Amino acid sequence: MQDQKASPTTTDPGFKLPGQTAPAAPTAPQDSMPKTTPDTANQPVEIAPGGATNPSAAPLRDTSGRDLAIGGAVLLVLLVIYFFVRNAYVHHLVVKRVAPSAAGSAGWLMFVGLAFLSFAAVLAIINAAKYLTLAITGPLVVIGVVALIAALFIGRR
Repeated sequence: MQDQKASPTTTDPGFKLPGQTAPAAPTAPQDSMPKTTPDTANQPVEIAPGGATNPSAAPLRDTSGRDLAIGGAVLLVLLVIYFFVRNAYVHHLVVKRVAPSAAGSAGWLMFVGLAFLSFAAVLAIINAAKYLTLAITGPLVVIGVVALIAALFIGRR
């Protein structure tokens, strides 16, 4: 086995704390490092989905309070309209000799289905980059479609 003792001529600084100086060692010029500062070194960093790898992607933007207020007002108007549509649907089913309890259940399921689909659509319109994801839009659309299908089946009894 070789005895590996550090010779006094070794210039390896090893571990050093910040602020400590390393022993003088001959330094070789680093040819791999650029000699000048790149043009992008002093520019602000732009955060965009994809960035340089996907230049066609729209940059992410934060949803403003004004957009959310408009979206909330649109949802409120749609919910009022859907309530009247629900009442008309229940009346239509009762006229077709469907039991009033089944007609009421079908009406509420239709209201819930239309509401969930509207929530998904309005969120996608407000900020598609933020809300049009599988984790947000997926459950809203699935619940809305299942509720509409259930409303049709319950309304046929």
